[in-house]
Amino acid sequence: MKQAKIGPWIAIAMGTLYFVVPRFGTSEFSLRMRRGQYSFDAYRVVLDDPRFQATFGYSTVLALATIVVGVLLVVPTAYWVQLRLPRLRPVVEFITLLPLVIPAIVIVFGYLRIYGSSSLLPMTTNERATDVLLMFSYVMLSLPYMYRAVDTGIRAIDVATLTEAAESLGARWPTILFKVILPNVRSAVLSGAFLTFATVIGEFTMTSLLDRPAFGPYLQLMGQDRAYEPSALAIISFAITWACLGLMQLLGRPVEKSSAATIVEAK
Repeated sequence: MKQAKIGPWIAIAMGTLYFVVPRFGTSEFSLRMRRGQYSFDAYRVVLDDPRFQATFGYSTVLALATIVVGVLLVVPTAYWVQLRLPRLRPVVEFITLLPLVIPAIVIVFGYLRIYGSSSLLPMTTNERATDVLLMFSYVMLSLPYMYRAVDTGIRAIDVATLTEAAESLGARWPTILFKVILPNVRSAVLSGAFLTFATVIGEFTMTSLLDRPAFGPYLQLMGQDRAYEPSALAIISFAITWACLGLMQLLGRPVEKSSAATIVEAK
């Protein structure tokens, strides 16, 4: 019995060391830019760099757009599959897994072939059109994470009962979807949104080949000829990730409201 109780704690301790020690080493190294003493010079250099501000802002805007489009695409799909088309679930799951199987470099070369300057619908000759193409590329890359998060949330609630109750009160499909179903899967949507944000911020292949000023290529460029700044940048990225996790936990708390009240308000 004692071994059974000690084993999980040993696993937790090893996992904690594996997670904390590299972060501590990276953080300590990032403070050594000033010889002989610790300082935040590397962080100051990174945060004052106009390229950091421009690339992070660009990737953040694209991430938010990707999240909005992803939610509008995935939530109705997962809801309809759960409610009306359960037999198509394996097909939909297979389709959403394809971005994990097909390399990103193959996908982006396909986009360049289809939407390049020599195609009937050129989207790489204009910066805004290229941004739209990149945003939809991110939607496709984040599809496995967003769909599984939302699908798990929808399968955890009684979709059929909520839908029937809302219909009996005269609610239409858009109202049912966005005022009844979506509030009940808010935590799942936020989980998918966080994973989408992390995917967009760190993505390199598509952004680089489409020649857009995003955060991923900036991370790679900074690590080529600098020593302390890349470590500071890694810690900043890690802090942003944990801030997103904190916001997800804060905003994902269940609302103190019954499903019946939600349906009445939706009506």
